Amino acid sequence: MAAPDMRRVMLLRAISLRNQRVLVVFLALMVGAAIVNALASVYFDINIKMSSELRTFGANFYVGPAKGHTLPEKDFEAVLAAAPAGLIEAGSPYLYGSARSELERIALVGAQFSQLGRLAPYWQVEGDRVGVDFDDRNAMIGRTLAARLELKVDDTLTLVKDGEKRSLRIKGIIDAGDASDSLLFVSLPLAQTWLDMPHTVSHAFFSLNNRAGEVDAFAEKLQAAHPDWSVRPIRKVSANEGEVLLKIQGLMGLISIVILLLSTLCVNTSLMAIVSERKKEFALQKAIGASNRSIVRQVLLETLSIAFLATCAGCLLGFLLAQVLGQTVFSSSIGLRWAVIPITFALSVTVALAAGVVPLRRIMYIQAAAVLKGE
Repeated sequence: MAAPDMRRVMLLRAISLRNQRVLVVFLALMVGAAIVNALASVYFDINIKMSSELRTFGANFYVGPAKGHTLPEKDFEAVLAAAPAGLIEAGSPYLYGSARSELERIALVGAQFSQLGRLAPYWQVEGDRVGVDFDDRNAMIGRTLAARLELKVDDTLTLVKDGEKRSLRIKGIIDAGDASDSLLFVSLPLAQTWLDMPHTVSHAFFSLNNRAGEVDAFAEKLQAAHPDWSVRPIRKVSANEGEVLLKIQGLMGLISIVILLLSTLCVNTSLMAIVSERKKEFALQKAIGASNRSIVRQVLLETLSIAFLATCAGCLLGFLLAQVLGQTVFSSSIGLRWAVIPITFALSVTVALAAGVVPLRRIMYIQAAAVLKGE
């Protein structure tokens, strides 16, 4: 029988005759691979997922005038042009002013309605949001102001200026729990026209993806290029985002290390027991001329074969576990990251090799004559 066939027979025999201990090694490596695979998959997606979750707190970036109260509207476009691709999730200029209704003076703000849903996702809206930037027939009103003016959804609010009137249908009532509850929101073009401030804004808010401190870096870049602007991250949102991401990533790394160490110990214990059980087998092989290197290579091949099969099963189980984590924590699926697979295999092989160091050294010190004599 050819040598490769003999090695294959010995490999299958070694695995089948000690199926309980082999199963322990297989399960230890599979569980380790599954958890590492799942955590690595979540790790690669966590910036996107956490950034999306933290966007519910609202805008995290402000650009306004360093002096005075207004900016040219074109400065808002300059911010968009300067931002790296994928950095800006949403953004809108705002123009504030005072207008008179038929009952009293009110605070009016013009904005891009299409962006408000992502800039202020925490708003509770009775009725509907206005979804079109150029809509000059509908408006949204804060709950406090609506109560004061005794307005409900679909009621009409009339603005008055120098004998001119503009009727607006209340499409939605905002319950934000902040200053927005006392404002009337209209489209930016309407606010600019009504307040006689064409192509002018008060400031702009943005929702940025804070990956690896990009918000602070972008703020420094804009401030250096435009010293006449006041540029600042909104710390209570952007700073928390970065801190939360670092803490979660650190925790995931720590959990992975602990799991790998436990897998290594479990595999090491099982391999030590297997080597002890096979001591006579190894002694007999040495007695008929097998070298330490060939026996170590044989056991190493057995261990790596188990590790390969366990890692394949672990990758599949890990992907399923990642989906459970994604749905539980973020209510969305985790994308398949091909880079995770070689990482998982590399770590599993490392665990198998590290666990096999001591058992393989014990094989080299087996004295054939003493073992076969029963000593």
